[in-house]
Amino acid sequence: QVQVVESGGELVQAGGSLRLSCTASGLPFDQYNMAWFRQAPGKEREGISCIKYNGVRTSYADSVKGRFTISRDNPKNTLYLQMNSLKPDDTAMYYCAVHRYSYASICSLASDRYSYWGQGTQVTVSS
Repeated sequence: QVQVVESGGELVQAGGSLRLSCTASGLPFDQYNMAWFRQAPGKEREGISCIKYNGVRTSYADSVKGRFTISRDNPKNTLYLQMNSLKPDDTAMYYCAVHRYSYASICSLASDRYSYWGQGTQVTVSS
């Protein structure tokens, strides 16, 4: 059974930093592209970053480019999202997701490409 668990969300002041973590078990982690999504109240879910299974390619939404960094530690089955220069607009529930297929060639930010999701971790940025 695949389990995906996010952690690290909390209340932080604007301009601050946070690092989110996500562990995925029940599958060969190093074979799957991974991604971070977020959803704010009243807004659609937004794909913000993805990373290929071997970590050699990443992609970012324009809204976070230059501020957020995605990384992974395959031996630890863990995905990270380093978030710097946080803004109140970054306030959302953040989700980690596992790609639908192993060894996917494209790092996608489309939610329908991902089949396993965590419960989310809340990030709140105060002004």
